[in-house]
Amino acid sequence: MTPKGEESRADSLSERISLNDRITGALVGAAVGDALGGPVEGYSPDQIAERHGGRVHGIVGPWNGAAWRTARPIAPYHKGDGHVTDDTLLTHALVRVYAQVRDHLDAYAVADHLVPDLMTTPRWIPELEAEALPLHRIFLAEKWLVARLHYGHVDPREAGVGNIVNCGAAMYMAPVGLVNAANPAGAYAEALDIAGAHQSSYGREAAGVFAAAVAAACTPGATPESVVTASLELAKDGTRAAIEAVCEVASGHRDFESALAPLREAVAPYDTVGPDYRAPSLGARRPSRLHSIEELPVALGMLLVADGDYRQAVLGSVNYGRDCDSIATMAGALAGALGSPVPEEWSKTVAEASRLDLWEPARTLSEVTAEIFKRDVRRRRTHEQLFTALGGTACSA
Repeated sequence: MTPKGEESRADSLSERISLNDRITGALVGAAVGDALGGPVEGYSPDQIAERHGGRVHGIVGPWNGAAWRTARPIAPYHKGDGHVTDDTLLTHALVRVYAQVRDHLDAYAVADHLVPDLMTTPRWIPELEAEALPLHRIFLAEKWLVARLHYGHVDPREAGVGNIVNCGAAMYMAPVGLVNAANPAGAYAEALDIAGAHQSSYGREAAGVFAAAVAAACTPGATPESVVTASLELAKDGTRAAIEAVCEVASGHRDFESALAPLREAVAPYDTVGPDYRAPSLGARRPSRLHSIEELPVALGMLLVADGDYRQAVLGSVNYGRDCDSIATMAGALAGALGSPVPEEWSKTVAEASRLDLWEPARTLSEVTAEIFKRDVRRRRTHEQLFTALGGTACSA
């Protein structure tokens, strides 16, 4: 336990962290977590330890070394050496949508702006080591957006129905939480609307809860415990049960090594993929009110285990294996939003290796977030005036 004096100093420090710093920490933190998790994605903690001679403690190379272009099942992606994956590509794409719309987003913004961004503008794709359309890199569950919205002309609010249920929508929802900083309920509602174009069931629910968690992490004085509490207040069905089960177990651990197996055991009853990540069960990724994606509960669990420390939360997520790039993306965003610094040696290496300015999206989103907040205040004041004119209770503030 943290001594009382140190605890109050930590709370005071948290209260002094600016919104811009939290946005930067969350977006840079998410990208770095993504890059660290990429090369060990799909493997178990034991396989990772055997391959790397122990736990991963930083940026590592591809699982298959120089044979990454042809080695299955990863080919042709260069995962490792500081390269970000589709989690970051989609997060940055959503920031660009906010920059275009300059207001809160909904499912129609996905159809009108995100899909064209993926289809029409070539960008540097680190894992391909080439410039290409983002559409050529994203996974099939994300290509669903293009098939349903561009070619199928499906109502954007319902386009996610029928897609596999995974973390595809949740993994890039950090910007929604940041735009709604300190307003978890607003972040939850906005993310659910956006994610309706991409996912259904517990995949869509996880998108809403992750955005809410990021918004909660931006609250002055926030702690890992308060982030989990805010998440549980909004989460529904299997997602809520999974977060509760994982975080209860996580609260009994103070290092990720001891937590790896217990966290997996806690989330297993809610995970549909099964014990072999690369050979999913027949019931995997199907809609259900009883189940949850694995990534979000584990990310929140690792945040608790690490007591909000960025390095430990991300390394715990990376060494957990399975879909660890997305777990580390989420844990990194949450720890960064809480104000825990992203190690400079990691962020600089990832930026250089990926040929991306990791700080530019944060600058853009900070500017847009300020504009949206001003617009929200004007809308709220107008509503107050109209409500009062209707004979409602006048605000004394």
